[in-house]
Amino acid sequence: MSDGTVQRWEYLTAPVLIHNTQAILNNFGRDGWELVQVTTGLNAEQLVAWFKRPVQG
Repeated sequence: MSDGTVQRWEYLTAPVLIHNTQAILNNFGRDGWELVQVTTGLNAEQLVAWFKRPVQG
């Protein structure tokens, strides 16, 4: 930020169903969340998505 302010972020982790990945990620995107990473959960069929978005105000 050129005016000297520091960008603050909020973070979210959410489970993602393999059979409906695109719709789930698009829903979070519409709410302003940016996908940072997807990792496996307890097994290979359980995915966890990590999101961030700027803190408002």
